[in-house]
Amino acid sequence: MKTRAGIVGFRGYSGMELVRILRSHPHVEPVLMEHRSDAAPEAHPLGWKGPERIEAAPEAARNAGVAIVLLATPADVSMQLAPGFLEAGIRVIDLSGAFRLRTVDRYRHWYKEEHTQPALLEEAVYGLPEFYRERIAAARLVANPGCYPTAANLALRPLVQAGCIDRSHGVVCDAKSGVSGAGRKPSLKTSFCEVTENFSAYSILGHRHVPEVLLNSGLEEHEFSFTAHLLPIHRGILETLYFRASEGVTAERILASYQTAYGMERFVKLYAPGVVPDLRPVQHTNECHIGFRLDDATRRAVVVVCIDNLGKGAAGQAVQNLNLMLGLAEEEGLECAS
Repeated sequence: MKTRAGIVGFRGYSGMELVRILRSHPHVEPVLMEHRSDAAPEAHPLGWKGPERIEAAPEAARNAGVAIVLLATPADVSMQLAPGFLEAGIRVIDLSGAFRLRTVDRYRHWYKEEHTQPALLEEAVYGLPEFYRERIAAARLVANPGCYPTAANLALRPLVQAGCIDRSHGVVCDAKSGVSGAGRKPSLKTSFCEVTENFSAYSILGHRHVPEVLLNSGLEEHEFSFTAHLLPIHRGILETLYFRASEGVTAERILASYQTAYGMERFVKLYAPGVVPDLRPVQHTNECHIGFRLDDATRRAVVVVCIDNLGKGAAGQAVQNLNLMLGLAEEEGLECAS
């Protein structure tokens, strides 16, 4: 029998991606959980039969045999729904930022809102499998990482831990995302006429994903400058990170640091020194591609990292976490470029 996984927020871009992935998962069956009474019905062809639909409530989930729930909802909705499911013995993977920052003070500072579930904020395990695989497998509440921090942390943490970065010069992260990263709710900024043939920066010096990078990379806030940009494409994230390498660090040492961290990882692909990735190979996959270039004379280094914001940056990573929590092979149901 397949494990039944409930999806709340299945009409959003990340939720739709979850449904798409799980409908072909060999060991998991999706169940759509409705939390909006005012939601308009979707259009389907005659004879279409989709996943079962139930109310987004603990009792309905128990009656339907749901073992785990994925919340692809805004943070305030996740805070409302997560406690009930957990009290009913149903594990939760949350795709919002509700449970990522560990303390109420940090959440208040970056999200400009009060956190209503401080105990769960402390309990939640940050769902970046390449860093926290064992903790994720045992968790009852997993905070799925943000898309920008997933790419930045995978690129930075091995270099910080290996002492490859001269931290006195800081790190600059120039990040670009497709429009689906802003969610499906209509807004002027993400409307077609504003986005097409355009390119814009946003949330300068105050992006709420910054603390996730700091908490997991080992960098301090004064060492990290981050700017997000909106690309006129559907999906994909490309981040370019600039820093000075530590004295004596070579390209071979940088590559060795990445190979030590990711040599056995299925979803992280490394490029040879001097070669960097672009977006197309990672789109519609759960992969992260990392390449870099180092100038020995000046110690200037540039790392380019690419993911799909709906894949490794959201739904794909959530399924990777789900597989770990269910004791399945981590790659089950997930697409790779190679």
